[in-house]
Amino acid sequence: QTQEPLSELEKAMDVIIDVFHQYSRREGDRDTLTKRELKLLIEKQLVNYLRHVKNKATIDEIMKDLDINKDAQISFCEVMLLITRVTIATHEHLHDVEDHQQQHKHQHQHHH
Repeated sequence: QTQEPLSELEKAMDVIIDVFHQYSRREGDRDTLTKRELKLLIEKQLVNYLRHVKNKATIDEIMKDLDINKDAQISFCEVMLLITRVTIATHEHLHDVEDHQQQHKHQHQHHH
C-alpha cells in the first residue's frame, strides 16, 4: 500500500527526531543526551526561540529539571518537555506581538 505524503506536522515531527539524534549520537548512549550534548542542542537549535521563555534557566537547571529519572542523561521524552515549553512560550510571544501590531484584532496568522 502506498503511503500518503507526509503532512506539514508529520514533517515537523521528523525534523525534531532527526535533530535529537544529530546530538544524541555524539557521545555516550546513542539515544540519550549527555549534559554537553544538551547544551550544544540548546545553543545551536533553540537560540532564537529560547528568548521567549520567561525565567531563563542555566543549562544545569534545565538538565536537572528535564532529567526526571535522575540518570544524568536526557531521553527523547525528557527533551520533548523542553521543546514543548519553548513552543508554548513562542506561541504566546507571537500573539503578544500580533496583538500589539493589530491592536487586539485576533487574526491567527503566524509569521516566522
